[in-house]
Amino acid sequence: MTKIGYFPGCSLNGTAKEYDLSLKAIARFADVELVELNDWNCCGATAAHSLNSTLAVALPARNLAIAERMGFDEILVPCAACYSRLAQALYEIKSDEKYRTKIPQLIEMEIKGTANPITVLDFINKYVLDKIKDKLTNKLNAKFACYYGCLLTRPEHLSTIERREDPLVMEQIVKLAGGIAIDWAFKVECCGAGLSVVRTDIVGKLCAKIVDDASSRGADAIVVACPMCHSNLDMRRSEINKNLSTDNKIPAIYITQLLGLALGIEPNKLGFDKHFVPADNFIQKLQKQTVEV
Repeated sequence: MTKIGYFPGCSLNGTAKEYDLSLKAIARFADVELVELNDWNCCGATAAHSLNSTLAVALPARNLAIAERMGFDEILVPCAACYSRLAQALYEIKSDEKYRTKIPQLIEMEIKGTANPITVLDFINKYVLDKIKDKLTNKLNAKFACYYGCLLTRPEHLSTIERREDPLVMEQIVKLAGGIAIDWAFKVECCGAGLSVVRTDIVGKLCAKIVDDASSRGADAIVVACPMCHSNLDMRRSEINKNLSTDNKIPAIYITQLLGLALGIEPNKLGFDKHFVPADNFIQKLQKQTVEV
């Protein structure tokens, strides 16, 4: 069994519990053990970097140091915001002598910069797909809008995705699962991210454009790989629909939930019962719908 370091971050222990459930479910199918970092701490997303640049490096750096102590050279960081902070901290420590000297003193731990954070998409491609491709027995007969948001494709020096303005990583996963990935205009547009609490009105307007474009092009679901994106598209649906002047019920699901369905895992074991916008109709429709390419 392959073992890899796992940093769930705050979201996957709370508002994105379904992400954690579905991620661990597909990892088991791939014979991968996710080993949670001991005594991990909040990485500071989404606000620390706007308040204190040193703290913004120190918080995620402590998690990198813990991973090093545990002997991991890679850490799965499924939250896109957390990944961005851990990857940026590693970048700063490797490139700036000031941080290489100051951060170990602040966190009271040695850090060499040998533990590399990886995104959920990198994890799926590197550790999961080859192991489960023959187990994807429940072909997903539906259309999907693959939504990357900001932090999987930006900034350039942290992104591991090719074709950052028009990525195809999730689309390839959807195709392998038997689905159709639609061509649409908002796959890398911002959902409003951390403005969800302080400026819900802005989030509603931004997400309304995303939801409207996906549904108008025939998507049955929006696929995401970020807890903040999912929260804004799912939990803020009333604000979104207020901007659309309609009751749009297209569900937002995690890429891990999509793979879980393709593996035949029960929806409740993938956390579908935790969504604000129910995916029941979408799931029931999967085996009945004929997709036109």
